[in-house]
This record gives sequence, structure tokens and C-alpha cells, in this order.
Amino acid sequence: MQIETKLPKVGTTIFTVMSQLAAEHKAVNLGQGFPDFDGPPALRDALARAMAQGRNQYAPMTGVPALREAIARKTERLYGCKVNADTEVTVTSGATEALFAAIAAVVRTGDEVIVLDPCYDSYEPAIELNGGRAVHVALDPEDFSPDWQRIADAVTPRTRMILVNSPHNPCGAVFDAADLDALAALARKHDLLVLSDEVYEHIVFDGAAHQSVLRHEELAARSFVVSSFGKTYHCTGWKVGYCIAPRALSAEFRKVHQYLTFCTFTPAQWALAEAIESDPQHYLELPAFYQAKRDRFRELLAGSKFRLLPVGGAYFQVADYSALSSADDLAFCEWLVKEGGVAAIPVSAFYENPPAQQRLVRFCFAKTDAVLGQAAERLKAL
Repeated sequence: MQIETKLPKVGTTIFTVMSQLAAEHKAVNLGQGFPDFDGPPALRDALARAMAQGRNQYAPMTGVPALREAIARKTERLYGCKVNADTEVTVTSGATEALFAAIAAVVRTGDEVIVLDPCYDSYEPAIELNGGRAVHVALDPEDFSPDWQRIADAVTPRTRMILVNSPHNPCGAVFDAADLDALAALARKHDLLVLSDEVYEHIVFDGAAHQSVLRHEELAARSFVVSSFGKTYHCTGWKVGYCIAPRALSAEFRKVHQYLTFCTFTPAQWALAEAIESDPQHYLELPAFYQAKRDRFRELLAGSKFRLLPVGGAYFQVADYSALSSADDLAFCEWLVKEGGVAAIPVSAFYENPPAQQRLVRFCFAKTDAVLGQAAERLKAL
């Protein structure tokens, strides 16, 4: 039987490819973006307790009420944005599901969605599967800041949505308040919806505050905001996230969600509801926790041939390897695994059209000190 693929540009993700290569060559895996340590013991205890109490059947489609209420209270405390737990908060099976559901809810055949390159690899397939077209606009190649005039020039009568990501994967750049104002002006002028990927919201460095679109009243009124408990609580395998959106947008979002996954892992929802309320210090102290890892990793690589780009948030370090090789970044990453014993991700994987002379790779520093030390020792030997 002849199958015509709906995603002709999609193959095995670069994260899977590099992780398999790392396992094959026994390399230190700084490629795929997950912690190699567990979340708070109290959270795991709460999960076991929820299972023992029989909370193992379907959760409500929109999420366990206690969790949605905890999310609403937390959102108001952090961002000054009062949201309705019943009509504006939806718990999802990870942030990837939330991103897909938001796109599927509002993007129609022929619509365009602006994405800012480099961007996470799930965005474009979700847009294309729902009949839309991703319009790629490159961020600054050195500091990955947005050029709002260039973004505005990409808007057409078909533009339905703009998808933004701060703190940014892969590059670690973060929005400031002026970026929110510029985004709001653009969305207002062209009546655009906004999808804001904020999965690293609690990992912002150097005393900066996370500039969530929920801080901006005008943006909050036209945005889907996606968050991830996996990133916040070091439990990416639980696949629990959520989406905050105004009532009308949430209603459309839930129409997709209920037929995509319907509901999300029930005992984890109860455990997370307990963790948010009982231990707010965990997410409040997360910036310092990961900043120490960022600083340690950068110190360990001092004197290496890698040029380390600034990291304002998230748990990735982008590095320029031009002093080591003129090979393209995919070839360099394959060589690095086989000959250097360290796995990284080529930054070109996040672009539609990467800059021709760009020589950048992404390392994940959400690892134990021992692993970071071992990786740095190998990288400095190159």
C-alpha cells in the first residue's frame, strides 16, 4: 500500500538520533534536554500516597480541581494575573500536547503562524498537520534577540498567530518587558493570537524576573500560555503540563484536548497540587539552583576552544566550535560523540534555514556535577 506522508520533512528527531549515538559510543549525553536527577522526595511520596489512596482512574477532562486551583493561585502570586481555575486553566499530558492542542484549536487551512528561529522542533509539524504554514523569522544570530520590525514585515493577511518562547530553547535568551510591549503592539495591530511557550518559566538567571505574557494584561487576553511541571520539578517522564488561556480560547482548546488525550495521569496531578501549595520554595529557588549549574559548567569549560554564548534562562549552553572545526554542526556533533565522547545537539536542527557560517551546538547542563565535570574534561581535551 502506498502511503503519502503528511509530514514529508519529518524524520526521527535529532534528540533521539544523538541519544542513540551517545549510548552506542558510551558518550556523556549532554544532548537531550532532561535532568539526570530526581525531583523533590516529598513529591514522589505524594505520588505514592495518591496511588495508595485509590486516585488511579480518569481525572476530570480539564484537570483535577485542586491542581487547577493551585495553578491559578500561583499564577496570581507570580504574575499578578487573576485566572479562573474552572474556565481558564487546563491540565495537559505535557507541554507538547498543550502546544499541539492550542494550534489545532485555532489554526485553519491556509493560516500562517510566525515562529522565531531557532525554534523547538514540534512547532512546525503541529502547524502543518492542522493545515497551516509556519513562517520562519530568524532571531539575531549572536544574542538571539527578536527584531520586531522584521517580525512585523512577515505578517500577511493570512497570519493567524505568533508563537514565542521565553526562556528560549535552544539558546537561553529571555524576553524583557519591552519585548512584551512590542509583541502586544504587533498582535493588536493585526489582531493576532499569541501562543507563548513558557516551559522554562522558573529558570531565569541573574536576578531577572520571567516576563510571562500573563504579566501583560493586553497579551493575556489573546494568548495561550503553556507551562511544564516536568521542567519545574525534574520529572519530565511524568508528562504533565498545563495551558492558561482566556475563557473563549480555553473552550476551543478543550474541544481538542478532550479528543487528543482527554485527561492526564491522575495521581501525578494530586501530587503536584500538594507540592505547589506545601513547598513554593522549590520553584522560587529554581533560578539559583540552575544558575549554579550554568556557572559551574561555564567555569569548567574556561580555557577550552569553545566560545560560550550568554545564557539568560533555561538549562542549555550554546557554544561556538569554530576554533575546533569548520565542519557543519551535524557533522561536528557526530564527530564529537565518536571522538570526543560527548553528545550535543546541532543548533541548525532548530532552523528552517540556518545561517551558512554558523557553527553552534547546544549542551544541556541539567546534570549532576560529576557528569558535567566528566563532560568538561573531555571537551577541554579537544
